[in-house]
Amino acid sequence: MKLGIVGLPNVGKSTLFNAITNAGAESANYPFCTIEPNVGVVSVPDPRLDVLAKMYDPDKYTPAIMEFVDIAGLVKGASKGEGLGNKFLSHIREVDAIIHVVRCFESTEIIHVDGEIGPARDIETINLELIFSDIEILERRIDKAQKAAKADKKYLYEVEVLTSLKAHLEEGKTARTFLCEGDDAQAIVADLPLLSGKPVIYAANMSEEDFSGSMENNRYYQEVVRIADAEGSKVLPICARLEEEISDMSKEDKAMFLEELGLHQSGLDRLIQAGYELLGLISFLTAGKQEVRAWTIKKGTKAPQAAGKIHSDFERGFIRAEVIAYDDLIACGSMAAAKEKGLVRSEGKEYVFQDGDVVLFRFNV
Repeated sequence: MKLGIVGLPNVGKSTLFNAITNAGAESANYPFCTIEPNVGVVSVPDPRLDVLAKMYDPDKYTPAIMEFVDIAGLVKGASKGEGLGNKFLSHIREVDAIIHVVRCFESTEIIHVDGEIGPARDIETINLELIFSDIEILERRIDKAQKAAKADKKYLYEVEVLTSLKAHLEEGKTARTFLCEGDDAQAIVADLPLLSGKPVIYAANMSEEDFSGSMENNRYYQEVVRIADAEGSKVLPICARLEEEISDMSKEDKAMFLEELGLHQSGLDRLIQAGYELLGLISFLTAGKQEVRAWTIKKGTKAPQAAGKIHSDFERGFIRAEVIAYDDLIACGSMAAAKEKGLVRSEGKEYVFQDGDVVLFRFNV
């Protein structure tokens, strides 16, 4: 899974990226200090893997991973190439979801590109650049469908759906808020590489005082919440400076520091969790002496396709999956004890995987 961190210049994008990945992206008080996107790969925390590792003492321990891409600050006119905009937009195109960092703190030291703090304006600025880029894509696709409709009338419906979507975008609304009626319309829209259709987590970047105090009193944060609620997006309150402070701490010191602030998770853990929820992802687990590992799949994935995440041969030659719920395995203390109690199930091709399933695949190629 790849999450792109976007925002206007000087909102705390690179500070947040540095903190959560320790990748050392340059952070400076001026626009465009990040030209090429920086990519940081982080492990997805999963306490279940730690427990399984104690049970199996494996040779290899492999958590699921998530990629964070720090994309340079967008400005007005990006869709027309302003501020290297086309390059930045192409980087956004490659991610699964967007973390839109919105500045919700006052500071006389850090310059705001528009001179004053305004979350609604900042969000609109970036959304409009994504929308303008999407309209260009739609215009080309509509033209293509209209030409195809001269030979085959079935393309007239595609023209109708795309034209309706274009009108929606021209009102300044994002593609993710466009309501599709019927499976056919949804399939047409899903086939489009639209930037404003990507799911979004708004990271409301606050001062340490507001973040650890009363967020309800931060009017900028409340502004972001209202916008996110209206379009069905997620909001994650965060303090990039605080994340930077704890990024170099040991696991124990970090836990103690967060506890003092009344927090149970770091910003990174909360971002990962929000990313999983936003994209509808779960993890299944494989465990043995050779390796204990977590695998990320979409909710609703059936057994053969889950097997294919490990290797294409597993999917091609799928016979069955021997499955046990993680909680049942831990309660029994071992796989052998679980089998004695009849808790290990043999599942076929129609089985839909559940989060935390511990599985052994049987296949033959």
